[in-house]
This record gives sequence, structure tokens and C-alpha cells, in this order.
Amino acid sequence: MLFSRIPFLRCIAATALLWLAASAFAQTAPCIDAAEASHQTLLGHWNAQFTPAADAPPTTPTTARLELIPHPELAASVRGRVQRAGSEALLAGDVDQGDFTLEESINGTNISATWIGQVVADSCGKEIRGTWTQENPPLALSFVLRKQPAE
Repeated sequence: MLFSRIPFLRCIAATALLWLAASAFAQTAPCIDAAEASHQTLLGHWNAQFTPAADAPPTTPTTARLELIPHPELAASVRGRVQRAGSEALLAGDVDQGDFTLEESINGTNISATWIGQVVADSCGKEIRGTWTQENPPLALSFVLRKQPAE
């Protein structure tokens, strides 16, 4: 009786493996070149790590979490928020041929910091490196943004 179930079990196992493979393939986004990155590439959650810029005095590396959504008024842009150390600020920006620009506002009106960077080649649009510059007090930090998997 056990031997009569083996072909049935193999069929179920094979079907399960095919379903898992198809599911994984369907969820894998194509890898884009850095120059092809668009506002769509920016959508989602990102983790940021900051370190002192090359010419800045040493500071403790800090982190932040960004959430970017489509901008409701500017078709090829994003907006969102950044959360770090108990504070939150608004964001708006875009990416053009791999050049990344994001403006940060603590009060929702004035720009308090800017993010200028490049989509990293061979990162499939999932890593951006550049410089974060705060207006007041003046501060420049290098940043690395890493896109997080969809939640």
C-alpha cells in the first residue's frame, strides 16, 4: 500500500516545487541599469546610513528610515517622509538618469536638508550613495540608501 502512494506523493511534491519556482520568478523584478532608474524605482521603504563626509569632523554614524510614494502633483517625482531618532521630516524628489535628488523639510514649507547622490551601478536600483547636507546648523554627511523588500 505504501508503494502505491509514492507516485502520488511525487506528483504533489513536483507540483509544489513548480508553484514555488513560479511564485519566486513572478516576484523577482528585472534588474535595471542605474541610468534607467525612475521615480518608480524609488517607491517603497529605504534604510539610510549616514557617516561623516570626507572633509567633515568625525561623528557617530546614524540611521534613518524613508518611505517614498508617488507624488500626487508631479508625475515623475516622489514624496514621503524620513524618520530618525524620534523625529520625522517630509521628503520630495526624483531620479533622472541615475542622478538622485531629494529635498527634506522639517516644517513642511522650507527646505532643511538636501540629498544628492547616484544610483549605484550593478545594484538593480536598490542602492543610492551620496551626500546629505543640512542647512542649519550646517552639516554634511555621506549617506547610503538601501531599498528594503516589500512588506
